[in-house]
Amino acid sequence: MQRVPYLILLTLFLPLLVIAQQTNRFVSVGATLTATNDAMPWLSPSGDFAFGFQLIQGQNNFLLSIWFDKIPEKTIIWYPEGGPTVPRGSTIELTNGRGLVLSDTQGKDVWTSGSTSDIAYGVMNDTGNFVIVGNESRKIWDSFEFPSDTMLPTQVMEKGGEIYSKMSRTNFSRGRFQLRLLEDGNLVLNTRDISTNYAYPSYYATKTGDLSNQSNSGEQLIFDGVGYLYLLRRNGSKFDLTPSQELPFGDYYHRVTLDFDGVFTQYYHSRDSTDNSSWERVWSYPGNICLSFLASEGSGACGYNNVCSLDQNNRPKCECPRGFSLLDPNDPYGDCKPYFFPNCDKGASKKEDIDFVELKDIDWPTSDYVIMNPTSEVDCKNSCLNDCFCAVAIYRGNKCWKKKLPLSNGKVDVSLNVKAFVKSRKGDLPLENPPHFSGSKNNRQSLIILVHATNGFKDELGRGAFGIVYKGVMGTNTVAVKKLNQMAQDGEKEFRTEVNAIAKTHHRNLVQLLGFCDDGEHRLLVYEYMSNGTLASFLFGEMRPSWNHRCHIALGIAKALSYLHEECSTQIIHCDIKPQNILLDEYYNARISDFGLAKLLVMNQSRTNTDIRGTKGYVAPEWFRNAPVTVKVDVYSFGVLLLEIISCRKSVKENESGNEYEAILTDWAWDCYQEGRLDLLVENDLEALDDYKKLKVFVMVGLWCVQENPLLRPTMRKVIQMLEGVVEVTEPSCPFPFSLTLG
Repeated sequence: MQRVPYLILLTLFLPLLVIAQQTNRFVSVGATLTATNDAMPWLSPSGDFAFGFQLIQGQNNFLLSIWFDKIPEKTIIWYPEGGPTVPRGSTIELTNGRGLVLSDTQGKDVWTSGSTSDIAYGVMNDTGNFVIVGNESRKIWDSFEFPSDTMLPTQVMEKGGEIYSKMSRTNFSRGRFQLRLLEDGNLVLNTRDISTNYAYPSYYATKTGDLSNQSNSGEQLIFDGVGYLYLLRRNGSKFDLTPSQELPFGDYYHRVTLDFDGVFTQYYHSRDSTDNSSWERVWSYPGNICLSFLASEGSGACGYNNVCSLDQNNRPKCECPRGFSLLDPNDPYGDCKPYFFPNCDKGASKKEDIDFVELKDIDWPTSDYVIMNPTSEVDCKNSCLNDCFCAVAIYRGNKCWKKKLPLSNGKVDVSLNVKAFVKSRKGDLPLENPPHFSGSKNNRQSLIILVHATNGFKDELGRGAFGIVYKGVMGTNTVAVKKLNQMAQDGEKEFRTEVNAIAKTHHRNLVQLLGFCDDGEHRLLVYEYMSNGTLASFLFGEMRPSWNHRCHIALGIAKALSYLHEECSTQIIHCDIKPQNILLDEYYNARISDFGLAKLLVMNQSRTNTDIRGTKGYVAPEWFRNAPVTVKVDVYSFGVLLLEIISCRKSVKENESGNEYEAILTDWAWDCYQEGRLDLLVENDLEALDDYKKLKVFVMVGLWCVQENPLLRPTMRKVIQMLEGVVEVTEPSCPFPFSLTLG
């Protein structure tokens, strides 16, 4: 009987013991986490927040981070300075005397929190703050003191504090935008020069830096536990950033983030883990970032020569205007390069070779160097035409503003009522909308014009699965006219849909479509002319191209394929990547042709071997196995092409030596790699062998791309990163295990 009270007490206290165990989630010294897909993170007591590794979308690398763990999006709210990503198998360890130490697979330190004190433990708190605790419960380090791009409730920023945007949605290195609480108490948003960290003038400010009355100036930026963000002034009053009437009632997560596009936003999300809703916006500053840049320093919301407009969600959208193309195709918010660069050197472009592209409601308001008032539109254009420094002329009313490169703070504003005249060289630009040369009975003149342009289709440049290509002249421009054959019997609407998708592509490593003719059975595509022929002729000719030039060509092709796969409004799978479909422009830059045409071929939907799209030696195995065809078929073909570029030999070699295993390039490359005899693969190319580290990387990337299992092939974005040395290339597995198994 005397044991009953004890049993009762034990029953009463058992839940408390369990709760204590759940909340006592201390991370002991020596504890480690490994970057894998299924690694358990260090959780906060409630499980709301997690500390560990997140796989980056579209990559095979991991980011050490803290995130909301109970909602489907797993939104990241902290990561180490610079956002370093690490390969699978990297580790984070809580180390006495050093704090958190991030190491890659080779044991090399990538990042450390830094600490010289003795550490008792670490803990992931329910506030989203990871804290390292020393003896006597003294805080040594915490993530709140080193924010990335986000603040959470209970977080405070002192004077001199700052957060940085990330570079893009999936690039966590520091971007162009900053939020700073200045020493005078002013909270500002500004762009910065990435290389020097020089801060350009602010595009938003709270104007709480009151030098005449310092008691009125901002002292701390506080994000309180309820979800209100405000500046606390020295006199105790508040400057609210979160309007009280706009904060939602209920059980929500809150965060404020300086997004990669430069907009500072407060978000909320239901704490209900079964709720599949997305983050909702409470407020954002500035209201229209496109119109917020008034200073002449820096490029503005978008890169130099770029133009900003707002999308349907009131977020900035950056687009290169006609006359310009992206400097980095992977960064639409970055700089745009001009097709034509004004040149004042002797022998520069003649005036008769120069034209203008006319744009409406676009301006770069801080790039003026001459203002003409009053003047006419004609005189405005002529003045720019005769001025070798003038790149753009803006005309409004009776005023003309002449501008020189680079252009900054570009914006679209329908209230401007301006015309922008962008100087260009005749024949340099792709047409804004590819002309449709109508083939109706009332207008067959367009077909006649094209026949005349090619001299009756006499000068053949080449032929392939998609048709025959002829050389032609339209006006003063040499063009390539592709006469399509084996066309599917699609209606006119379907044909134009595919052609319009092709026309919307703009990349320095793609051949640009200039126009088309659709006249029933006569379907013609007009392309810019590539003066240096095909990569096949260049690569397999008598003279071996230089190793550096081959590397440059391979990287250009990879970037163009990544663009087609991931950045076009409509994803394009080429289906026939081979050296004959890679053309070389006047500077011997690689340009992919025939992209987007695979859908236009006549194909039997039964998917027999005769339905295979592609060319022998470059065709991915899934074509033969009735497996789904994805962008990975292009990755496979690129892998074969890359091995050809490396070795300067064809994928299928005529068996002159009688050595059968040398006949198939992929087999030969794998054998050479396995045996450590890359000198045989490149036939003792001394330039390539002197650059052995890159040579080995390129071969390994090629072998990864030609894996029989499509899931093992990298994306083209990952291919670029490996070729550029941004991410480490792991040892490739045997590319054709199924073939070996089948004997």
